[in-house]
Amino acid sequence: MNLINKFLFLDNINELISKNIKKIKNVSVIILINPNKIHNQKKIEDFYNIISFCKSNHLPFYISNDYKLAVRTKAKGIYLESSNTRVIYKNFEKTMTIIGTAHNQMEYYFKKRQNCNLIFLSPIFLTKKYSENRILGPLKFNLITNVWKTKIGCLGGLTLDNYKKINLTKAKAVGLKSLISMAEIKKPVYF
Repeated sequence: MNLINKFLFLDNINELISKNIKKIKNVSVIILINPNKIHNQKKIEDFYNIISFCKSNHLPFYISNDYKLAVRTKAKGIYLESSNTRVIYKNFEKTMTIIGTAHNQMEYYFKKRQNCNLIFLSPIFLTKKYSENRILGPLKFNLITNVWKTKIGCLGGLTLDNYKKINLTKAKAVGLKSLISMAEIKKPVYF
């Protein structure tokens, strides 16, 4: 039952988040901060704090939208946001994993051209960012991804109340952000 990979989307690390991360098994971290594009010293410190936390806890991590930074920090791979449409060629390091996010079929084809090993389809549940008519839900998620020929993950709005619905989907991975940053997880979360 616990075959789904968990990916935590982080832009900072604090005591609550680190405590929650330790309660979730088979987890990887996607760092959403890029210090090369931000001129905020606090965010740059957050970036390096997340990397040192991942390395000290033996957690694989992925760098957002910057291949050279991923190689330099010895990341497991790179995460490509849905807005990133630059083509990634196959001559990159074979050990690097490429993960992407798509919101529709067109973005899915961009991610396929970028050689993504895993594509997150978003949003599966209600989030602050998207209106209620943009939510997919498990049924629509399965209908959209039925013909997709790659590993699929679900992303968006996952809470302790609806995480059991993930088992109704064909998802091989799940992306978490609000689940670990809102409140302390009291009991283990099983997917």
